[in-house]
Amino acid sequence: MNTQYLFYSGKGGVGKTSMACVTAVRLADEGKRTLIVTTDPASNLADVFEQKIGHEITPISGVKNLWAMEIDPDIATSEYIDKAMAPIRAAFPPQIVQVMEEQMSGPCTAEVAAFDRFTDFLDTEKKDKQEFDTLIFDTAPTGHTIRLLELPSEWSQSIDAASEGSGQTCIGPAAAIQDAKHKYERALAMLRDTGRTVFNFVLQPEAIAIKETKRTIGELEKLDIHSFKLIVNGVIPTEAQSNQLFSARSKMQAVYLDQINREFPFTKKQMRLLSGEINGVERLRDVGRVYFDGDIEKETKVVKFKEKTAQKTEPINLPFIRELSKNGHRHTVFFAGKGGVGKTVASCISAVWLARSGYKTLLVTTDPAAHLGDVLGVTVIDHPAPIPGIKNLWAAKIDPKSAAEEYKKRILDDAKKRGRPPEAIKTMEEELDSPCTEEMAAFDQFIDLASQSEWKAVVFDTAPTGHTLRLLELPVDWSKQIDIKAFASVDTEAADDAAKQRFGKVIDMMKDPAQSTFSFVMYPESTPILEAYRASQELAGIGIHAGMVVANYIIPQEQADNAFVRSRKVMQNKYLQEISKKFNVPVVQIPLLPQEIKGLEMLTELGEKIYGKPQRHG
Repeated sequence: MNTQYLFYSGKGGVGKTSMACVTAVRLADEGKRTLIVTTDPASNLADVFEQKIGHEITPISGVKNLWAMEIDPDIATSEYIDKAMAPIRAAFPPQIVQVMEEQMSGPCTAEVAAFDRFTDFLDTEKKDKQEFDTLIFDTAPTGHTIRLLELPSEWSQSIDAASEGSGQTCIGPAAAIQDAKHKYERALAMLRDTGRTVFNFVLQPEAIAIKETKRTIGELEKLDIHSFKLIVNGVIPTEAQSNQLFSARSKMQAVYLDQINREFPFTKKQMRLLSGEINGVERLRDVGRVYFDGDIEKETKVVKFKEKTAQKTEPINLPFIRELSKNGHRHTVFFAGKGGVGKTVASCISAVWLARSGYKTLLVTTDPAAHLGDVLGVTVIDHPAPIPGIKNLWAAKIDPKSAAEEYKKRILDDAKKRGRPPEAIKTMEEELDSPCTEEMAAFDQFIDLASQSEWKAVVFDTAPTGHTLRLLELPVDWSKQIDIKAFASVDTEAADDAAKQRFGKVIDMMKDPAQSTFSFVMYPESTPILEAYRASQELAGIGIHAGMVVANYIIPQEQADNAFVRSRKVMQNKYLQEISKKFNVPVVQIPLLPQEIKGLEMLTELGEKIYGKPQRHG
């Protein structure tokens, strides 16, 4: 059976999961045995299908021929370690087995394990797998997807190097994972097969989404992957354009639709902005009729119009403003949430407002698909640099690749300075020359920036939620790794203590509301709310509590003047009430505007609208 592989990728929040699910239901209804798999650690498949899914292949209720699976990084890691260590446990004493298992306890193994499970579905030589006509992959937001797809070639190199040296990698003994290397090579060959694999890029007609899609296609082309299609989502329909706000946004979209047509020589299909959200199998079928058949009636029939409902706005009493003005101590603000909800915009608005209030402010992104520069309208580099045109504001992006190079150099220079023998240096080079190092190095840089005392305010624009949680869980995961891996041939105890002290200090800062505020950004729809709530519960489990919520893309009440806009506004009002109830913290609203938010002037204006006029300090 020649299974077809369809990937749905793109910037967070553009509608990848919805479009992947709409396609899956349509193909299954046509009689094709279809499996939809997500590699996103913050998966929303279960929310869209309104049923439990999880780490097993699960039949979807109400759709014959359709199954789904959410790859769980923790379960995948446990399965992966068991498989890699089985031959070692049989051949070596328990003490050696324990050391090797500890070497595999880092978060990097979780990423590789999820990838390993994902490649099972691409592996033509896997005899025991279920047969499907179509496999649909709903991938994580693009920056992380690229890292996932780079892994086969990186791990092949890492395994080869380890085989010639110590025989050990941070994802297990090289000998035990040679089979995995061949499997990864077969997976990459399948991804390159234009007859069987298509990458569907979902994007909205906006500058950042276009830039992100172009960058990702370029990265995939470097991996010799060339089969692409585009789904341009969220196109404002004609019936919405009698409204002033949506008419202005439609004109903005027209410019970007023209750019997409000019710059992407691939098959393209548009999907209209809907008046309500996409949840449940019947709604997915209706949306499929809109998308595949152009049946607009199916969209308008599912919408229930209601009269305007009153919208309450709460007085602002925000933790970071209160704490900064109260005690003058430094304060760190984290903006987290599902991809595409507007974390970068919320971070930039807040950082500009804090800088204008007289606080020396550092704005940092930990998102691999960094867009700080696009919103600020300036270039942002790997180290803190002042932002032209605004006093008191510096910005930096954490780039995992350049962070890894610096990190490797620092560790190896330290080892050489201490006079370690050449064999020990060679072993360290092998250990550090793996994709694991990138994540450790990025975290190390995060800790460094979070520890610097020269700033009065630090604002972190974090990566999409699933990956942010992994970043925050790193100190715990890496505590065993520190002495085994990174400082293997150095003065272990001293290095271990120093690193743990730095980690501990930052984690204590995150847990203290007087020193930091965790803010969840979402737009008022069920999926981003559910994801943010789950993330807030996980953080609460490690003693970090949400301090505020930012609700983005809020339609001003006075704009609800036609049926389409009113329908969306009624939906938003319902979810704004749910946000207040669920999170029970101050809610800041960022309005939906006629154009994209970009440049210091707009950021300044929005900051005053949201937080009030800055009161100068310092």
